[in-house]
Amino acid sequence: GPVAETFRVIQGAVTEEYVRRTQGVFQFELSGDGGGTWYIDLKTKGGSAGFGKPPVTADVVMSMSSADFVKMFTDKLKLLMGFMPGNSTIKGDMKLTLSLEKML
Repeated sequence: GPVAETFRVIQGAVTEEYVRRTQGVFQFELSGDGGGTWYIDLKTKGGSAGFGKPPVTADVVMSMSSADFVKMFTDKLKLLMGFMPGNSTIKGDMKLTLSLEKML
């Protein structure tokens, strides 16, 4: 589905250099189609992204609908603009969130 496809693209965009610079782990709690727990690990060597809990504790946890998530990434919406809908929440290190935005 679109969520899995988005994470495949993200996984392909993760580089060692990016992991070194970011040092953050993002967890996404997505509701709706293709929802569930997903993560982007920009801390562990090599980095990774995919379905399930991150291999280490997340620094940032974002909750939103899977539709908003896909829109946020595919439309290259400003990450923080993606949180405009009232049903989205973000907990954790906002500086890390901004570094994720740079990667997109």
